Amino acid sequence: MLKTSVLKELAKIVGSANLLTSPEELTVYSYDATGRESLPWAVARPIQAVEVSRILNLANRERFPIVPRGAGTGMSGGSVPSQGGVVLSFERMNKIIEINEEDFLAVVEPGVVTGELQRAVEAKGLFYPPDPASHQFCTIGGNVAECAGGLRAVKYGVTKDYVLGLEVVLPTGEIINTGARTVKSVAGYDLTKLIVGSEGTLGVVTKIIVRLLPLPESVRTLAAFFNSVDEAAVAASKILANRIMPRALELVDQAALRAVEAYLKEDLSGGAGAMVLVEVDGAAESTERESGRVADILIQSGALRVIPADSPAEREHLWKARRSISPALYAIKPKKVNEDIVVPRSRIAEILREIGKIAKMHDLLIVNFGHAGDGNIHTNILVDEADLPRAETAVREIFEATLRLGGSISGEHGIGMTKAAYLPLEAGPGALAAMQRIKRALDPNNILNPGKIFLEPR
Repeated sequence: MLKTSVLKELAKIVGSANLLTSPEELTVYSYDATGRESLPWAVARPIQAVEVSRILNLANRERFPIVPRGAGTGMSGGSVPSQGGVVLSFERMNKIIEINEEDFLAVVEPGVVTGELQRAVEAKGLFYPPDPASHQFCTIGGNVAECAGGLRAVKYGVTKDYVLGLEVVLPTGEIINTGARTVKSVAGYDLTKLIVGSEGTLGVVTKIIVRLLPLPESVRTLAAFFNSVDEAAVAASKILANRIMPRALELVDQAALRAVEAYLKEDLSGGAGAMVLVEVDGAAESTERESGRVADILIQSGALRVIPADSPAEREHLWKARRSISPALYAIKPKKVNEDIVVPRSRIAEILREIGKIAKMHDLLIVNFGHAGDGNIHTNILVDEADLPRAETAVREIFEATLRLGGSISGEHGIGMTKAAYLPLEAGPGALAAMQRIKRALDPNNILNPGKIFLEPR
């Protein structure tokens, strides 16, 4: 716990109104989307980088943990204060500082909600492509920490592809700037890329420069329904094999479809075994032509029916079904173990077959959906308390199968707490040791987000 003198010093830094210590307030900041909980000792809500610097200096002097936090939407426990300490909440650092139409960039604070940035730049004819499913409430700072992906990653990439530069407070309190306001910069080591995806363990991001694109003129969306998920996966692969690069290519299996239909109280699929959701964008003539080619490929691949979205309302209706999957699953079982494996796109059908075998072997209900366009599948094991030991065994077997197929155990959720035990399956001893040396060099007192990524002590 924190000494009274430390609490007083923290209150001087951020103001007494922005230092939270009551049990009710601490509970709000104790968990993330994994449902794991651990109470912090205090919550500080800074408004500028210099306050963050002073807090980290204090933490090094007094040896207490600091846990950065955005909106708490993470799926791997990254913002859970597992060892107590002080949560740094960036809810007050929520300004869009600049949208530069000439240089195609924006400068934002970490607490800006991703969807708010998207709407602000789109109003000026610009486009910020990274699109996590939680974009309406997740924050840019959290996206940077996890290198968030999302629905449009197949065509446009992930968060790291749009971060040009950062203002970062290092674990020992120094404020540095990385990168530049330019698309090209190779001056020294790429510290920007090092910080992006480091899950709040190497630095605290206080300002972000993001690259923007021109807003696509036209968007076309189609949904196709198939007898089986295997057919759907093959159809998705054929779209890419025909050199069509959609901006979203989503796959939903039968269990996920049934869950969504029950949740929305609507028959979306007519009893189909899987759904593929495809979206293309670009110039109007191009999207019209590409959506027609996509429809032909889906039909030739055995689609039972293909539904084009002919209006923005119809398009939103299709995406509502996709975004409703996660909440819908809780109506089936009280808990879910949510993993986000990724395999080469050509091997999606194989990994889904492997997961099916694992589910049958352990008598578990496993629901699969996700980004077929980049091979990133969200595998959800739905469980009661009694199922958890079998689910843990199944997770390891799914990860092992994923790695055999040339994949990775985490496509966009990070490692955090939930996957730390499995990281050695993918990263060899040498790579793990190198990562830990970087952590030790930047954070010699292990102040910043301890207990994340690495299972073993440094």
